[in-house]
Amino acid sequence: MIRKGSCLCGEISYRIAGDIRGVINCFCSQCRKTSGHHVAAVQCALDQLEIMKDKTLVWYRSSEIAQRGFCSQCGSSLFWKLNRSDRISIMAGTLDPPTHVKSIQNIFVEDMSDYHELPSLDAEA
Repeated sequence: MIRKGSCLCGEISYRIAGDIRGVINCFCSQCRKTSGHHVAAVQCALDQLEIMKDKTLVWYRSSEIAQRGFCSQCGSSLFWKLNRSDRISIMAGTLDPPTHVKSIQNIFVEDMSDYHELPSLDAEA
């Protein structure tokens, strides 16, 4: 299966070939700060991701172990990657529908902001 996605302004676009991991919802403070809420991300092997257009793609070293890719024009957060990893996380909201993925796990829920309620993973859509 081929999935496609992009940033808000369209200056970054990508496609993913093959299977991807289901959505993991991360509530850590870094994800909250970078997204304004929490991050919902799928993941694939680096060799499955082809960045078709990257005119405004900027990488920010968000910690000693990871970096985040975002659009310098519209501000969309697109990627998260551990250093020296052969896998990359892709923000699920940047995928074009139909995504054919579901949320499978919530992580760092102890860092969740006080205004938020934990989403149920087994709720019917």
